[in-house]
Amino acid sequence: MKTTRLIIAILSTLVEEAALAALLLWGLPQLGIHLPLPVLIVLMVALVTYAVITYRLGSRALRRKPEGGLSDMLGMRGEVVRSLDPEGMVKIKGELWRAKSAGRKIDTGEEVTVVGQNGLKLIVEREGRREKP
Repeated sequence: MKTTRLIIAILSTLVEEAALAALLLWGLPQLGIHLPLPVLIVLMVALVTYAVITYRLGSRALRRKPEGGLSDMLGMRGEVVRSLDPEGMVKIKGELWRAKSAGRKIDTGEEVTVVGQNGLKLIVEREGRREKP
C-alpha cells in the first residue's frame, strides 16, 4: 500500500511537471510571453518541493492512529475542569466532555478515569479508586 502511494505520487508529480513545462514552453509563447529557462527551472524545483512536502505530510497523517469515539473512551484518564457535583466537565486528550461522577463530588484538578457513559455524558470516578454509587 505504501509503495503504491509512492508510485502514484511520483507519477502524478511527473504529469504535473510535464503539464507545467508544456504550458511554459508552448502555451505562453503562443500568447507572446517568453520566460527564460532559469524561471522554468525554478518553477519545476518549487513544484517538486511542494509535492515532496505534501506527500510527507499526507503520509504522516495516514500513519496516525485514528482517534476513537465515545465508545472507546472507557478506561481513559482525564482531569476535572469543572467540579463534578455530581455533574461537571472533564478534559480528556485535550477535549472537553460533560461528565457525571460515579460516586461523591470530585473537585477541579483531580484526575479521573472513564468508567461508563450515559448518552453523550461520561461517567467518571477518581483516578485509582473504585467508588460505590
